[in-house]
Amino acid sequence: MEEEFYVGWGTLALINAGLAQGKNRTGFNWFVLSLFIGPIATLSLLLVEKYPEDE
Repeated sequence: MEEEFYVGWGTLALINAGLAQGKNRTGFNWFVLSLFIGPIATLSLLLVEKYPEDE
C-alpha cells in the first residue's frame, strides 16, 4: 500500500510539471514543489493565469 502512495504522488508531480510548462512556468520548479505539497500545488496551478509569451 505504501508503494502505491509514492507512485501516485510522483505521478501528480509530473502532471503538475506539465501543467506549469503549459502556463509558461518552470516545470522543474513546480515538480519539486509538488513533491512537497502535492495537491495544493495542483490547485494553485489551476488558479493562476498563464504568463504571456515573450515575442
